[in-house]
Amino acid sequence: MSFSVTRNVTWVGKIDWELRKFHGEEYTTARGSSYNSYLVRGEKTVLVDTVWSPYDRAFVQDLERLVDLQKIDAVVVNHAEVDHSGALPELLSRIPDVPLYCSKNAVKSLTGYYHKDWNFQVVRTGDKFSLGNMDLVFIEAPMLHWPDSMFCYLTEDNILFSNDAFGQHYASEFMYDDLVDPCELFDEALKYYANILTPFSPSVRKKIDELKSMNVPLNLICPSHGVIWRSRPMNIVEKYEEWADDYQEDQITLLYDTMWNATRVMAEAIAEGIRAASPSTEVKLYNIARSDRTVMVTDVFRSKAVLVGSSTINNGILSSVAGILEEIRGMKFKQKKAAAFGSYGWSGESVKLITQRLREGGFELVNDGFKLLWQPGEEGREQCRKWGREFVNSLG
Repeated sequence: MSFSVTRNVTWVGKIDWELRKFHGEEYTTARGSSYNSYLVRGEKTVLVDTVWSPYDRAFVQDLERLVDLQKIDAVVVNHAEVDHSGALPELLSRIPDVPLYCSKNAVKSLTGYYHKDWNFQVVRTGDKFSLGNMDLVFIEAPMLHWPDSMFCYLTEDNILFSNDAFGQHYASEFMYDDLVDPCELFDEALKYYANILTPFSPSVRKKIDELKSMNVPLNLICPSHGVIWRSRPMNIVEKYEEWADDYQEDQITLLYDTMWNATRVMAEAIAEGIRAASPSTEVKLYNIARSDRTVMVTDVFRSKAVLVGSSTINNGILSSVAGILEEIRGMKFKQKKAAAFGSYGWSGESVKLITQRLREGGFELVNDGFKLLWQPGEEGREQCRKWGREFVNSLG
C-alpha cells in the first residue's frame, strides 16, 4: 500500500492491524498501529524512515514498485529504534552505499542494533539536504523520546516529519486526522503521550518553543505512527504543550490488588467517600492484576491524585502492585498527590511500602496511609468512606 501525501511526498509504510503489544509486553495497542515511511521525490529522492523488521521484505518489494532503488539518493533515519529502522538491513543489502542521514547518537544505536558500518552522515540542527527544488532541514530532538531522535522539515511542502512526536498507535485506512473518529484519535494520542513521552515533558516544552521560534509555515505533521495531521496541525502541538505542563484533570484514580477482596471492599468504600465529598470529581478504580497497564498509566496521567492499595503478603506487597508502582515511578509525574491503603491479617507492611515507593516516584503524600485488619465490616467500610472524604477535602 502507498498513497500520495503531496505532489512530492508518498507514504510507503505499513499499517499493522494485528499489533496488540508494543515495547515488548509493556504497551497495549488495542487499535493496532502503523509504521510510517515517506518517499520524498524532487530532483533527488530521499526515503524518510522505514518500518519494523517483520515487514522488511514486503516493504522493500513495495518500495521497488514505486522507485528504482538505485535512484534513492539518501535515507533519513530520524530515530534508530527498530520499529522505525527495522527494514534498513534488507534495504541496504540492495543499496549498500546509500548515505544515511542521522544524529550522532543514532550512529551508536544503529551500529549497536545491526553491527554494520553503513555510510553514516551525521547531521545537526539546521543542516540541510537539498533535493534541488526543495530542502530537508534537520532538527535534533534528543529525548523525544530517545537520545538519537530528530525531526526533519521539508520546505516548499511545509511538512514536519516528526517521528515519534505527535504520533499515536492507531491503525486506520483513513490516514488523516480529519477522516477518523476524533474521540478515538485524541484518546490514542493522549495515551501515547502519557506512556511514552511523559518522562521527557521538559524536553517536549523546549522543543516546541524551538519549533515556534523557527517561525516556519506548517501544513502537515507526518509522524511515524498513526495518522497524518493536516486539518489543523498546530492543534496537536497545542495539546502537547498542555500535556507537557504537569497535566491533570479533576480525577482521582484508585489502583489496587486484593487477595480475598478486603482491599477491593476498601477501595470501593473509599471511592464512595470521595464521590460524596466531591461529586464533580471523576473517580476511576482498577484492579491492577486484571486491568490494562497502559490504560491505568493514562488515567494516572489524567489524575490530580492517586490512591494505591494492596494486601500485605510475605511482609510486602502484591506483585502486580509492585509492577505498576515501578512503571509509574519511571513516568516522573509532577504535581500529583497520593496516598496508600490496604488490608492485612498479620503484620501490615503494605501501606508503609507503597507510601515509600510513591514518594520515590515524585508524588506528594497527603498522609501516612490507611490500613484495616481483616475483612472490613460496616464499621470498617464507614472508616474507609470517612478516609476518602478526608483525602479529597485535603486536596484543596
